[in-house]
Amino acid sequence: MVELFVILKDILLPIFVIMGIGFVMQIKFKLNLQTLARLNIYFLVPGFIFVKLSSTQISANLFGNILLFFILYVVLLYGVSHFVGKIIGLEKGEKTTFSNSVMFFNSGNYGVPVNDLVFKSDPLAMSIQVIMLTLQNIFLFSYGIFSLQSIQVGKLKAALGYFKMPVLYAMLAGVATNVFSIPVPSFIWVPANYIADAMIALALLTLGAQVAQIKFAAGLSSVYYSLLLRLAVGPMIALAIIFTFKVDGIVAQALLIGSAMPTSVNSAVIAQEYDNHPDLAAQIVLFSTLISAITVSLVIYLARYLF
Repeated sequence: MVELFVILKDILLPIFVIMGIGFVMQIKFKLNLQTLARLNIYFLVPGFIFVKLSSTQISANLFGNILLFFILYVVLLYGVSHFVGKIIGLEKGEKTTFSNSVMFFNSGNYGVPVNDLVFKSDPLAMSIQVIMLTLQNIFLFSYGIFSLQSIQVGKLKAALGYFKMPVLYAMLAGVATNVFSIPVPSFIWVPANYIADAMIALALLTLGAQVAQIKFAAGLSSVYYSLLLRLAVGPMIALAIIFTFKVDGIVAQALLIGSAMPTSVNSAVIAQEYDNHPDLAAQIVLFSTLISAITVSLVIYLARYLF
């Protein structure tokens, strides 16, 4: 119990402090959330990914293992969420938003700070989180948008929208400079590092501001099912994959903790953008973020105990 309290105080509380500042600033100053979101998506996250992938030694084997883990994880989450959505009688559009809320977890402006604090900036642990963040962003801004947009504009047009996202090109540039040992000029590397250093604080500030905008709506019983799947079943599935492939040490800890993050705010953002049950998506983000203070603390404790 004492260790759980220490985890909550030293790891989760600092994150919620910055989120709280963002929450208060949004209420007081009415920040432009679209601008903040665009700063994160088009500026901070690509810069962060480029710097981390360029500077971190990531073996092809490690990348392949994390990619395999990620694919298995999201496929199993999709299967479970699709089955539960069908059982509780959700219609097509609502079921899509429900599944997205389970599959898309906050690897960036929540997962990165948690990883940084848990592993005390360990480069291996952070490289795992960066790969998870990259894969999650590519998945969210490809399939996530595709799944919602295809309902209205068709599959081809929805698929083409993915190539407008800068995360993909930041990942490719970072991997290329790392694998082929391409020197990055200082006039690019220095500002890129400034951007990367700004990512965590502004991302948490944005998350707090976004949560402040979420309006409570009663009668959305499917929210509870989503919370159960994202915060409890999700880590259990990750643990099963880790044990199946006999992963251990920091890699196992980082994968398990990374899988326990709450629902991505961007899942609510794209649901709002494409008008597909935005109230449901926003509700899930709000409550999963709040409840995660407890569930993520438990998963961190479990990861340390098991590995």
